[in-house]
Amino acid sequence: MNNNITRRDFLKATGALAVSATVAGCSSLTALQRARSIGANDRIRLAQIGCGGRGIGAHMGGIHKHDKAENVEFIAVSDPWRVAREKAAATAKEWYGTDVKQFSGYRDVLTLKDVDAVMIASPDHHHSAHLEAAAKAGKHAYVEKPLARNMQELHRACAAVEAAGIVVQNGTQIRSLPTSTGANALWKSGLLGKASRIEQCRNSERPYWYSRVKEMKKDDIDWKEFIGDAPKRPFSAELYSGWYGYLDYTDGPAANLGCHFIDLMHYVTGAKYPTNCVCNGGVYTWIDEHKFTCPDHVEALWEYPEGFMVAYSTNFGNSGGNRHRYFCEKGQLIMDNWSSPTYSAEGGPKRDGGIRGVNDVKPIETPDHFLDWLQALRTGKPTRAPLEAGFQHSVAVIMAATSYATGRKTFYDQQRRQIYTA
Repeated sequence: MNNNITRRDFLKATGALAVSATVAGCSSLTALQRARSIGANDRIRLAQIGCGGRGIGAHMGGIHKHDKAENVEFIAVSDPWRVAREKAAATAKEWYGTDVKQFSGYRDVLTLKDVDAVMIASPDHHHSAHLEAAAKAGKHAYVEKPLARNMQELHRACAAVEAAGIVVQNGTQIRSLPTSTGANALWKSGLLGKASRIEQCRNSERPYWYSRVKEMKKDDIDWKEFIGDAPKRPFSAELYSGWYGYLDYTDGPAANLGCHFIDLMHYVTGAKYPTNCVCNGGVYTWIDEHKFTCPDHVEALWEYPEGFMVAYSTNFGNSGGNRHRYFCEKGQLIMDNWSSPTYSAEGGPKRDGGIRGVNDVKPIETPDHFLDWLQALRTGKPTRAPLEAGFQHSVAVIMAATSYATGRKTFYDQQRRQIYTA
């Protein structure tokens, strides 16, 4: 996170930090996207970049539910690990009956003229680079979260997308749940009143990266492709398979899990950017031979200009205490299980009788996240989680990661689209 700047540097270099109005606004580019949309009857040909559990299980599986109705197929896959890309290729052949092209590197996929769009499920440190390259190659993209790990790469990726006019869907799929749409409608109704604090505690007995560590053969892995722009390291199956646990490749749970919470909060409330953030944590419980560097305990606190505070915490030393709450002046929105949220007047200092008892949030039917993207590819309509949504969640989690790394409070200048530290 050392690509961000201090307040003093920020004030000295304001002219150099200005970005174009187009990039700074991260507009939805509906007109340009519509001009580049895929014909209503044309077959959509996809390539999968990153063939791990997320790539095969979520991306390919999510598309497969709609491939016949939407006239879609996968024709290429790429992954540095031979075993993963061969599994993805075999899955695609089982579905479509044809052999798909296989590559260890994403650049090869982007040279294929018959690929219309790519789905990016690579490790976190590749997301922005892969999106930027896809845009420059004229490929529409579905890209996993978080969108970027620092502001420089975030601006570059956004600039490339804006210039190309491609359709982008960020992989924050929770905002596409019917209950999330319902929560947004509830919020807009004003029934809960003004928020004071919004929080999520997402705990477990141990970090999620432990379950991913496995043995791998060096000859099966394109190590240089995996490392990319991250610090150079000798080959390690542990680093490759357990990358979620190392700060070289991700920013830990506040960014990786927390961005789902932040994005959903942005969607429900309409908030866009925090003004400041502090984040603390460390490796307190799981100190062992793996030498993981991502914190197993972390807490981030953001302040929003709408006049409420937002808190995210993870305790991977005990699974108790999970919650997801919106505390408001007339009651609470309870999203401990975001598939079945409820609301009540509990605790509201200005409750007025408008809410009685505990009520289910009424779901509003919504296309799932993958179908929404496929429909946008044909119509050019804004996706459910468009470029600007990815920009917004990235700003918040970059602020948290920077605060954690530096021990300083971070601030966001919305006019200049830059983060600085106190």
